Amino acid sequence: MLGDDGTANSPNYNDTKWRTLNLPHDWSIEGSFNDKHPTTFNQAALPAGVGWYRKSFILPASSKYKNVYINFDGVYRNSEVWINGHYLGKRPNGYISFRYDLTPYLNFNKKNTIAVKVDNSLQPNSRWYTGSGIYRKVWLLITNKVAVKQWGSFVTTPVVNTGQATVNIVTNVSGVKSSSPLTAITKIFKENGAMVAQHKPVLLSMNSTTVKLEQKLLVTKPSLWSVEHPTLYKVVTQLFSDGKIVDSYETTFGIRSFYFDAAMGFVLNNKPLKILGVCNHHDLGALGAAVNTRAIQRQLEILKAMGCNAIRTAHNPPAEELLDLCDKMGFIVMDEAFDMWAKRKNKQDYHIDFKQWHQQDLQDQILRDRNHPSIFIWSIGNEIREQFDSTGITITKDLVSIIKNLDTTRPITCALTENVPEKNFIYQSHALDLLGFNYKIDAYADLPKKFPGQKLIASETMSALATRGQYDMPSDSNRVWPPDSKVPFLKGNADYTVSAYDNAFAYWGTSHEVGWNAVKKHDFMSGLYVWAGFDFLGEPVPYQWPARSSYYGIIDLAGFPKDVYYMYQSEWTRKPVLHLFPHWNWQPGKVVDVWAYYNNADEAELFLNGRSLGVKSKPGDTIHVMWRVAFEPGTLKVVSRKNGKVVLVKEVVTAGKPAAIQLNADRKTIKSNGEDLSFITVKVVDKHGVVVPDADHLINFSVKGEGLIAGVDNGLQTSTEPFKASYRKAFNGLCIVIVQSKNKHGKIVLRASSAGLQAAEITLVAN
Repeated sequence: MLGDDGTANSPNYNDTKWRTLNLPHDWSIEGSFNDKHPTTFNQAALPAGVGWYRKSFILPASSKYKNVYINFDGVYRNSEVWINGHYLGKRPNGYISFRYDLTPYLNFNKKNTIAVKVDNSLQPNSRWYTGSGIYRKVWLLITNKVAVKQWGSFVTTPVVNTGQATVNIVTNVSGVKSSSPLTAITKIFKENGAMVAQHKPVLLSMNSTTVKLEQKLLVTKPSLWSVEHPTLYKVVTQLFSDGKIVDSYETTFGIRSFYFDAAMGFVLNNKPLKILGVCNHHDLGALGAAVNTRAIQRQLEILKAMGCNAIRTAHNPPAEELLDLCDKMGFIVMDEAFDMWAKRKNKQDYHIDFKQWHQQDLQDQILRDRNHPSIFIWSIGNEIREQFDSTGITITKDLVSIIKNLDTTRPITCALTENVPEKNFIYQSHALDLLGFNYKIDAYADLPKKFPGQKLIASETMSALATRGQYDMPSDSNRVWPPDSKVPFLKGNADYTVSAYDNAFAYWGTSHEVGWNAVKKHDFMSGLYVWAGFDFLGEPVPYQWPARSSYYGIIDLAGFPKDVYYMYQSEWTRKPVLHLFPHWNWQPGKVVDVWAYYNNADEAELFLNGRSLGVKSKPGDTIHVMWRVAFEPGTLKVVSRKNGKVVLVKEVVTAGKPAAIQLNADRKTIKSNGEDLSFITVKVVDKHGVVVPDADHLINFSVKGEGLIAGVDNGLQTSTEPFKASYRKAFNGLCIVIVQSKNKHGKIVLRASSAGLQAAEITLVAN
């Protein structure tokens, strides 16, 4: 229920008129865009407020002698929970996982009711879109009275080489005091199910309510976790009492060695490796903040294909699904805790709760996440205001101490803005293991002199801006939007777009090309995290309303790559790349700047309707080539060559009048679990199948069968059309519709139609 009702926590409350829904859920994304919402355009101009959730269930009598918990992976924000009218507690932080013990208050063979109040009414409380509600997974867990504690296993690999790895396992068992000993059996399994190590049975005496078990196992010829081959192992610890199993606890981990070096940067498994990362906020575009595993996986697949090998969870702990996928897919994660400490960035943000809650929140983050092999860096904050006074020294030491009491295997950083040592009080704590610097690339060359012996990483870079498919001439002059912090940004484009040539950026940032070169040339820079991987909801720099999502992404909000995606692909991958842009639909005679990104080649030659317009090579640090061409309709072709031999050929063709709709699904077969998704690209094409680059037709969608429309989008930062709808205007020839399965096997038929265009259908299978 949206709105506040102080009696909704009562077991006898009448909720029969409430909406029934599935979790995870984000109610803000279902709302309408409006600049009157107190969230403001910085949080995407979507509603927040207060909401209630209720769930009733019956437990069998067999559960009476067990422990029953409810686990929340994240609730935004200020959640309060009741069971059968009993108040369980409050968690203000919307990004932290937590649990409550329901056992003392339960009924057996009778109805139990959980009520959750979510209060996101105090606004503004963020610099970007947060979502509202129980937006991450929630589940009941039933255990025996003796069991491994929540997040109770910690696996480390202190000695790793190709011949053997030492695996240390610390397991915390909780329960009632007992004179009967427990037997613990621990085994290690590889992904294929083969057991690779086993510890001899250990007797545990439950002479207190918590017992710690420490074990050491050896794995011979281990398969090491890397970004190319992210091999995973699993520890299984089983507890037996009187020969009967009372608990089985699994912990996924990876075997790898790594370190950061002041001169060489990052070294993984004894090989130097540049961290090629992006920063990502937690929203999933049209799906909002509600976690969906397939949507996260799709984002990571797109980034992996670009050559990206790292994710910074800007600027809070992520959903566990993201970390699981990073483990499996091979990403180097900087797991970040806070965007602010005691000093605020917004009037109602976490600074209100920091003093009371930071210790508990940080401990819970580390305990939950410390077994993930993808996590290589803990970050205690982003652009923290305490850099500027001595409280930064005290708080930094406190936060670092909290983490090191729980994990000493990873370095701790903080994303800093100030690179003058005497002006940075967080640095002056001398508690950080790794110095992260945001922007100010001109200072990189001098960082080893300013911070001698320190290990370094570009924790946030670029803040370059672009709207997919928009091109402003000339392309070889920079647009600094906004130019500074002193006056409102009043210029820009009348339609609130930004050119997709890599030449627009905020005053604190730089172009992608210049920023990447600044990191690329210095071995001592361990790597970088580009701001940002995907456009995200909120923070629409340089504009204000009606802009409601960011321009920073290498990939737009709908998941369509912008042109600069291929710059990174040409630099960050070994596969041959040749990308030609812009589109080739212009007014006759207009002078158009034509760019190409390429790799694995010495040169590129451009042809217009068969005539050569010249051969170009990339001079110096330049990563693209450019021709200035007077437009005439036809075919623009680029050929890349190495040692005179053709590597790749790409063409851009002048499109005719819009004639039809094309549908292309990223997957035609999905799981019938009520959660799986197919992302279907919708193209407006001419009679030859060429995308019409300025098409903006309104596309209507209908679905038959075992699926539904979960969201629609087109990547335009100023679109105020709803995400939860059966229609969407194309933007620059494209939009997307997200189809979600129901809970039955069967076909799903999506139809797309628009006035004046030939309709299209596509059939999916849910199984």
